[in-house]
Amino acid sequence: MNLLVINIIGLALIALIIYWFWIYKPKNVRAKDQDIIKIIVEDGVYQPAHISVPAETEITLEFERKDETPCAEMVIFPDLDISESLPINKTKTIKLKKLEKGNYQFHCQMQMYKGELHVE
Repeated sequence: MNLLVINIIGLALIALIIYWFWIYKPKNVRAKDQDIIKIIVEDGVYQPAHISVPAETEITLEFERKDETPCAEMVIFPDLDISESLPINKTKTIKLKKLEKGNYQFHCQMQMYKGELHVE
């Protein structure tokens, strides 16, 4: 009987892993002209992590770091040559100039926290 319980728990964990890595799609936030997007850094993720932005629009991102882990300390936009330190429990504002169409990744220095700007 114990073997049956262990197998059920194992299958449930496999299902959870499949859902988290392959099926789950995080909410996409759509920015409007001159919009401010607030991004919470907490529990190993950026919330929201996927942001749609109109092309040729200036956007302001406000990062609020609630996670004290060292990995959450920085946010890096490699394609935009931006690297900013995020203070704990304070808002860090990053103003982005008009961007051309494309996808712009952002992440922590270890690339464990990940997000994407989709400029359309």
